[in-house]
Amino acid sequence: MINIPTDLLRTLVAVVDLRSFTKAAALLGVTQPAVSAQIKRLQYLLGKDVFDRSAQGISLAPHGEMIVSYARRLLSINDQIMEIGGTSRRADQVIRIGVPGDFVSAILSHTLAQFRSQWPGVRFNVRMGLFEPLLRDLRQGDIDLVVSLSATAPVDARHYWKEECVWARGENTIIDLNRPIPLVSYGEKTLNRQLATTSLKKAGLEWEDVFVGPSLLSLSGAVASGLGIMALARRRVVQFGLVGWNGASLVWDDASLPELDSIFCGIYVREGAGRDMLEHLADLIAQVLHPTAVIADADNLAPLSRMRAKPSAA
Repeated sequence: MINIPTDLLRTLVAVVDLRSFTKAAALLGVTQPAVSAQIKRLQYLLGKDVFDRSAQGISLAPHGEMIVSYARRLLSINDQIMEIGGTSRRADQVIRIGVPGDFVSAILSHTLAQFRSQWPGVRFNVRMGLFEPLLRDLRQGDIDLVVSLSATAPVDARHYWKEECVWARGENTIIDLNRPIPLVSYGEKTLNRQLATTSLKKAGLEWEDVFVGPSLLSLSGAVASGLGIMALARRRVVQFGLVGWNGASLVWDDASLPELDSIFCGIYVREGAGRDMLEHLADLIAQVLHPTAVIADADNLAPLSRMRAKPSAA
């Protein structure tokens, strides 16, 4: 007698309900190839295709409807048995998060720990990247939640707010406006460097990249040492306690350089199944990162509990 593993049946039901292999993978916390492999194994055990290969999209074969119906019944009985045994719990789910560099590193870790205390079966996969690639992956269903920075106001973020940007410099840094301004940054395509170069270009000033680093720790060290200056969000400097060797803040309030444009921080949640849980996590992150963050829904603009909505600031 051949036994069909229940995980194969759960994958089948997820694909049918969501009408997408990609969305089913996101719900189950696995990759799309893994979902495809499970469906192939299920069809091998059954000895026939569940889906109609001649139709576009997700379409069940005539006998597929009956198979899915029986699968739902088997899964329901399985879950009831687990409840009787007192071992029922949420299935493990991986939440895939995209962030810009180490912008929210320590703060995000604390929030994820808090979230997991409420959702014990959840695990996290955090990766770093630039705004546009992360947002593209989110829309394709390859990432569940993105915390990112942009030069313009978001149009589809769940939360967003404006961040004031400042120049950061060390106590021994000397700037000569008649010579190229020494810049410290994450790299050419990053937002902080674009802010700096745009501001300097408008003022007719030249610049040179003197230090490119992979982390805020390395960059703040370069700034504190006097290698060059850097464009940063003021809140970031304050929250991470970035100071020079004399203990003074790296913020250069009386800078002889042109002011920097503000940036926007947004929290984006993918569409599809499991969105309620993702929105809950997005709300927690927003509460920690910015106490006056605004919920930006397509049909409603309202403040979170414990938050004040300030549309004019976003």
